[in-house]
Amino acid sequence: MSQTYDALNDDLIAFIRAQKMFFVATAPLSAEGSVNLSPKGYDSFVVIDNSTVAYLDLGGSGIETHAHVRENGRITFMFCAFDGAANIVRIYGRAEAFSFADPEYQALRPLFALPQAARGIIRCRITRVTDACGWGVPFYDYRGERDQLARYIDHKTPDAWLESRLERNAKTLDGLPGLVRE
Repeated sequence: MSQTYDALNDDLIAFIRAQKMFFVATAPLSAEGSVNLSPKGYDSFVVIDNSTVAYLDLGGSGIETHAHVRENGRITFMFCAFDGAANIVRIYGRAEAFSFADPEYQALRPLFALPQAARGIIRCRITRVTDACGWGVPFYDYRGERDQLARYIDHKTPDAWLESRLERNAKTLDGLPGLVRE
Protein backbone atom coordinates (compact mmCIF):
# COMPACT_ATOMS: atom_id res chain seq x y z
CA MET A 1 0.00 0.00 0.00
CA SER A 2 1.33 3.42 -0.95
CA GLN A 3 2.10 6.03 1.70
CA THR A 4 2.42 9.78 1.23
CA TYR A 5 4.75 12.09 3.16
CA ASP A 6 5.31 15.85 3.23
CA ALA A 7 9.10 15.40 3.47
CA LEU A 8 11.78 12.75 3.65
CA ASN A 9 12.31 10.82 6.86
CA ASP A 10 15.35 8.80 7.96
CA ASP A 11 14.06 5.52 6.45
CA LEU A 12 13.33 7.12 3.08
CA ILE A 13 16.73 8.83 3.06
CA ALA A 14 18.48 5.53 3.83
CA PHE A 15 16.58 3.82 1.00
CA ILE A 16 17.48 6.61 -1.48
CA ARG A 17 21.16 6.53 -0.52
CA ALA A 18 21.30 2.74 -1.04
CA GLN A 19 20.14 2.95 -4.67
CA LYS A 20 22.69 2.99 -7.49
CA MET A 21 20.29 4.48 -10.03
CA PHE A 22 17.35 6.87 -10.15
CA PHE A 23 15.06 8.38 -12.75
CA VAL A 24 14.12 12.02 -13.39
CA ALA A 25 10.87 13.03 -15.13
CA THR A 26 9.88 16.47 -16.40
CA ALA A 27 7.54 17.90 -19.02
CA PRO A 28 7.06 21.22 -20.79
CA LEU A 29 3.90 23.28 -20.42
CA SER A 30 2.91 22.65 -24.03
CA ALA A 31 0.59 19.69 -24.56
CA GLU A 32 2.50 18.99 -27.78
CA GLY A 33 5.85 18.92 -25.96
CA SER A 34 7.65 15.72 -25.07
CA VAL A 35 7.64 14.25 -21.56
CA ASN A 36 11.22 13.48 -20.61
CA LEU A 37 12.33 10.55 -18.46
CA SER A 38 16.06 10.13 -17.82
CA PRO A 39 17.99 7.45 -15.94
CA LYS A 40 20.83 8.72 -13.75
CA GLY A 41 23.71 6.91 -12.13
CA TYR A 42 27.02 7.54 -10.45
CA ASP A 43 26.92 9.11 -6.99
CA SER A 44 25.12 12.17 -8.34
CA PHE A 45 22.14 12.58 -5.96
CA VAL A 46 22.27 14.30 -2.57
CA VAL A 47 19.76 14.90 0.18
CA ILE A 48 20.39 18.44 1.40
CA ASP A 49 17.74 18.26 4.13
CA ASN A 50 14.37 16.57 4.65
CA SER A 51 12.68 18.88 2.17
CA THR A 52 15.46 19.61 -0.35
CA VAL A 53 17.38 17.34 -2.72
CA ALA A 54 19.70 17.93 -5.68
CA TYR A 55 21.49 16.05 -8.39
CA LEU A 56 24.61 16.77 -10.39
CA ASP A 57 23.73 16.70 -14.09
CA LEU A 58 26.79 15.21 -15.72
CA GLY A 59 25.47 15.62 -19.22
CA GLY A 60 23.91 13.49 -21.85
CA SER A 61 22.23 13.61 -25.18
CA GLY A 62 19.62 16.27 -24.41
CA ILE A 63 18.89 19.26 -22.22
CA GLU A 64 15.20 18.58 -21.60
CA THR A 65 15.33 18.49 -17.79
CA HIS A 66 17.04 21.88 -17.56
CA ALA A 67 14.68 23.50 -20.05
CA HIS A 68 11.50 22.04 -18.54
CA VAL A 69 12.56 23.02 -15.02
CA ARG A 70 13.40 26.54 -16.14
CA GLU A 71 10.03 26.79 -17.89
CA ASN A 72 7.77 25.45 -15.13
CA GLY A 73 9.75 23.94 -12.22
CA ARG A 74 7.88 20.59 -12.14
CA ILE A 75 9.97 17.48 -11.48
CA THR A 76 9.64 13.92 -10.22
CA PHE A 77 12.43 11.60 -9.07
CA MET A 78 11.90 7.85 -8.80
CA PHE A 79 14.06 5.32 -6.95
CA CYS A 80 13.43 1.56 -7.36
CA ALA A 81 14.84 -1.26 -5.27
CA PHE A 82 16.53 -3.69 -7.66
CA ASP A 83 17.69 -5.85 -4.75
CA GLY A 84 16.43 -6.43 -1.21
CA ALA A 85 12.86 -5.65 -0.22
CA ALA A 86 10.56 -4.41 -3.00
CA ASN A 87 10.08 -0.65 -2.80
CA ILE A 88 9.65 2.44 -4.97
CA VAL A 89 10.08 6.01 -3.69
CA ARG A 90 8.97 9.01 -5.70
CA ILE A 91 9.89 12.59 -4.84
CA TYR A 92 7.69 15.33 -6.32
CA GLY A 93 8.68 18.94 -6.20
CA ARG A 94 9.52 22.32 -7.60
CA ALA A 95 13.00 22.53 -9.02
CA GLU A 96 15.56 25.06 -10.15
CA ALA A 97 18.22 24.40 -12.78
CA PHE A 98 21.68 25.91 -12.42
CA SER A 99 24.20 25.64 -15.23
CA PHE A 100 27.95 25.71 -14.67
CA ALA A 101 27.92 29.49 -15.24
CA ASP A 102 25.46 30.22 -12.39
CA PRO A 103 26.78 31.36 -8.97
CA GLU A 104 24.36 28.94 -7.27
CA TYR A 105 26.02 26.07 -9.16
CA GLN A 106 29.35 27.03 -7.57
CA ALA A 107 27.72 27.16 -4.13
CA LEU A 108 26.11 23.71 -4.51
CA ARG A 109 28.97 21.92 -6.31
CA PRO A 110 30.91 21.02 -3.10
CA LEU A 111 27.98 18.80 -2.04
CA PHE A 112 29.01 16.28 -4.69
CA ALA A 113 32.10 14.08 -4.49
CA LEU A 114 32.24 13.36 -8.24
CA PRO A 115 35.26 14.98 -9.87
CA GLN A 116 33.82 15.10 -13.42
CA ALA A 117 32.83 18.31 -15.09
CA ALA A 118 29.07 18.76 -14.99
CA ARG A 119 26.76 20.92 -17.06
CA GLY A 120 24.46 21.71 -14.18
CA ILE A 121 22.79 21.03 -10.87
CA ILE A 122 19.08 20.55 -10.38
CA ARG A 123 17.85 21.47 -6.88
CA CYS A 124 14.35 20.44 -5.80
CA ARG A 125 12.16 21.69 -2.98
CA ILE A 126 10.02 18.68 -2.09
CA THR A 127 6.23 19.04 -2.20
CA ARG A 128 5.33 15.36 -1.70
CA VAL A 129 7.00 11.97 -1.28
CA THR A 130 5.36 8.60 -1.88
CA ASP A 131 6.53 5.07 -1.44
CA ALA A 132 4.92 2.02 -3.00
CA CYS A 133 5.38 -1.73 -2.99
CA GLY A 134 7.52 -2.14 -6.11
CA TRP A 135 6.47 -5.78 -6.49
CA GLY A 136 6.68 -5.54 -10.29
CA VAL A 137 10.32 -4.34 -10.28
CA PRO A 138 12.67 -7.21 -11.17
CA PHE A 139 15.90 -8.06 -9.36
CA TYR A 140 19.10 -6.79 -10.98
CA ASP A 141 22.72 -7.12 -9.93
CA TYR A 142 24.81 -3.95 -9.80
CA ARG A 143 28.17 -4.52 -11.54
CA GLY A 144 29.57 -0.99 -11.50
CA GLU A 145 29.42 2.32 -13.29
CA ARG A 146 30.07 2.62 -17.01
CA ASP A 147 33.19 4.62 -17.78
CA GLN A 148 32.23 6.19 -21.14
CA LEU A 149 31.03 9.50 -19.69
CA ALA A 150 34.16 9.97 -17.58
CA ARG A 151 36.38 9.08 -20.56
CA TYR A 152 34.47 11.52 -22.78
CA ILE A 153 34.96 14.33 -20.28
CA ASP A 154 38.60 13.43 -19.52
CA HIS A 155 39.59 13.49 -23.20
CA LYS A 156 38.54 17.10 -23.67
CA THR A 157 40.15 20.28 -22.45
CA PRO A 158 37.88 22.33 -20.18
CA ASP A 159 37.31 24.84 -23.01
CA ALA A 160 36.48 22.09 -25.53
CA TRP A 161 34.11 20.44 -23.05
CA LEU A 162 32.37 23.76 -22.35
CA GLU A 163 31.99 24.48 -26.06
CA SER A 164 30.59 20.99 -26.73
CA ARG A 165 27.99 21.41 -23.95
CA LEU A 166 26.90 24.83 -25.22
CA GLU A 167 26.74 23.61 -28.81
CA ARG A 168 24.96 20.28 -28.18
CA ASN A 169 22.64 21.57 -25.46
CA ALA A 170 21.45 24.85 -26.99
CA LYS A 171 17.86 23.61 -27.53
CA THR A 172 15.60 20.75 -26.48
CA LEU A 173 14.02 18.28 -28.89
CA ASP A 174 10.93 20.51 -28.86
CA GLY A 175 12.89 23.73 -29.44
CA LEU A 176 12.93 25.16 -25.90
CA PRO A 177 16.11 27.06 -24.97
CA GLY A 178 18.72 24.91 -23.23
CA LEU A 179 22.14 26.06 -22.04
CA VAL A 180 22.77 29.71 -22.79
CA ARG A 181 26.10 31.31 -23.62
CA GLU A 182 26.97 33.83 -20.89
